[in-house]
Amino acid sequence: MSPRTSAQGRSTATTTATTSVEDYAKTIYGLAEWDGASVTASALAKTLGVSNPSVTLMVRKMAELGLVEHRRYAPIALTLAGRELALAMVRRHRLIETWLVRELGYGWDEVHEEAERLEHAVSETFVDRLDIRLGHPRVDPHGDPIPGPDLQLDYPDTQLLCRVPASVEVRLEQVDDAVPDALLALDTHGVPIGAQVRVTATEGGAVVLAPVGAADEQGSEDVRLPHEVAHAMRVSLVR
Repeated sequence: MSPRTSAQGRSTATTTATTSVEDYAKTIYGLAEWDGASVTASALAKTLGVSNPSVTLMVRKMAELGLVEHRRYAPIALTLAGRELALAMVRRHRLIETWLVRELGYGWDEVHEEAERLEHAVSETFVDRLDIRLGHPRVDPHGDPIPGPDLQLDYPDTQLLCRVPASVEVRLEQVDDAVPDALLALDTHGVPIGAQVRVTATEGGAVVLAPVGAADEQGSEDVRLPHEVAHAMRVSLVR
């Protein structure tokens, strides 16, 4: 995947947008983040837990604000201004998640809702100082890239774990925090973001992993992941 960056620089849009507009912009970005998928009104409604008519009204408002490009029955796409707003909110959210895990002892399955509440309340100064305090992290606890102060960010070349053939060694790059079973499976088997594993088999849609390196030498057991769990994980190939 080619890196996607923002050329718009530092965002102050969060001081003028409503909380709902911020949430919509961030969600639109997130739905297309890793694979560039088209974002539909129904997908947006499902993710946000709102009705289709509510989405229609909000998208119309965002179009009037110059934040989205949308035609009837066509996918929803962020404009440059909308992308800038979305990345500013992504930066806030992921820095807060990282802070909650590293310094307040939260589990990575607990941080999303807490970050959702906090991201709208903190100032730009707080976000910048949090970034410094954390040592300018490149990714959040789930492996999602964190935009820098200039809103630029890079994505590794990845693919879904469920699509990797057997006998291939991979590095776990990201897990979808909207799939609790995926977080639980990684916790249960002690597989963190950044771990290197080998796909030893694919069985009826499930993926079997074996540890490599020191963990392998200690005789760790293989990990069997159902298809829906492997589908929530992104990996890069180890060459």
